[in-house]
Amino acid sequence: MKLLKLSLRTRIFISMTLLVFLASILIAAITIYQYKEDKEEYHQERLERKEERIQISIANVLKSTTYPVTEKNVTLIFRERNRIYQISEEHSLPINIYNLSGKLLIKSEDNFVADTIGRQLNALIIDTLESLYDKRYLVKSEKNDEKFLSSYTYISDSRAKPLAILNLPYLEDNDLITRELFVFLQRLGQVYLLMLLIAVALAYFLSKYITRSLKTISDTIDQTRLDKRNKRIAIGDASEEIYTLVNAYNSMIDELEQSAVMLAKSEREAAWREMAKQVAHEIKNPLTPMRLTVQSFQRKFDHNDPNVYQKVQEYSDTLIQQIDTMSSIASAFSNFAQMPAQKSEMLDVVKIVGLALDIFNEDYIVFPSEKEKIIAKFDRTQLIRVVNNLIKNGIQAIPEDRTPKIIVDVFSENGEVIITVADNGVGINEENKKKVFEPKFTTKTSGMGLGLGMVKNIVETYNGSITFTSQEDKGTVFKVRFPRE
Repeated sequence: MKLLKLSLRTRIFISMTLLVFLASILIAAITIYQYKEDKEEYHQERLERKEERIQISIANVLKSTTYPVTEKNVTLIFRERNRIYQISEEHSLPINIYNLSGKLLIKSEDNFVADTIGRQLNALIIDTLESLYDKRYLVKSEKNDEKFLSSYTYISDSRAKPLAILNLPYLEDNDLITRELFVFLQRLGQVYLLMLLIAVALAYFLSKYITRSLKTISDTIDQTRLDKRNKRIAIGDASEEIYTLVNAYNSMIDELEQSAVMLAKSEREAAWREMAKQVAHEIKNPLTPMRLTVQSFQRKFDHNDPNVYQKVQEYSDTLIQQIDTMSSIASAFSNFAQMPAQKSEMLDVVKIVGLALDIFNEDYIVFPSEKEKIIAKFDRTQLIRVVNNLIKNGIQAIPEDRTPKIIVDVFSENGEVIITVADNGVGINEENKKKVFEPKFTTKTSGMGLGLGMVKNIVETYNGSITFTSQEDKGTVFKVRFPRE
């Protein structure tokens, strides 16, 4: 926090200095880390190359020996004419040979980490070597501050039958690599010390130059007021960025008075545009089910049906209900502050939800209508709008390549009425979950994005709440709850 209170000039100076200093430390750390990685890789590859050449020499010995190539004759074969010592001297690497049960048979040297070479191999090494696909086991060890690698492989006959276990101890000599690293870091330090000195000088003059013009601008802006005529900034030589900033400020001062008038006018127009969008959205909600109802009536009407008058009455009731909803919206528009009008009445929530669902002909909308009555205080029209919006939202969330299913439920819990609408649509991703109830937000190619926002406003008017849970590509469950009284 103290750093934020420093002047811009001081912060520029400190930042440039720290940037060079931290860069030098970072590069040094990366260099050391890379050195360690390269060192381990170098020693492992070098040991692997020596091992391959030693195996070739051993194969040549097995081909030229006069003894039968068997597990019992391994010691005789490699002691014949001191061949084990010749191979060790030729490749500058100690060699130890164990039988398949782990007992030491022969070794080429007695002075190379002799106290670390056991007369009997650990059973873990034998079991591990046998289970490995490439039959090669590498062990890292450390003794008296010296690190070494031990490689274990099989010595096999011409038919790939194991005869013995070959152990190659390899001492890691890092003196040359360490000296090279030290020299590199020393040169790097000299270069960065020079860069640090240059950065300090450059930061000092640059920060002084930048802040000189900014101080003039800051003093003038500090005196700017909306309720009086403000002075333009007059500045001499300056950088392009500072000159652009001054011009922008002067232009802002020239347009300030005109902008104040335009802003007030724009705010009024925006309010009316928003209201018009809301009204259009709310009127579209009942129009869609009315169209579906009429189309269904046209398809299914049969004047010979004995229940024709009853069905006509049902269709008429549905259309009248939606027309009443549109009428209430239109009436409320004339009463700007009260749109949509809200009346509290005691009603059967289960019945009203059922009536709201009657306008949807989709057979995949499931609602257990045999539920008991749940009496609560709410506005009949508003409740229908809430259900309609949630059902339409669920229908639009289901992709065409999926068998749709929407489950609606109504129940009472702890003195509250709860309505749930669950769909098996595409779900809502984490990025959009915070925006679901925002006005104008929508993921659809059409629509104003006002439906869920209005549902939220309606429910909260009655001291209720709306929440949802969603899983991507599995579906969403909206839950509306409000007090019964």
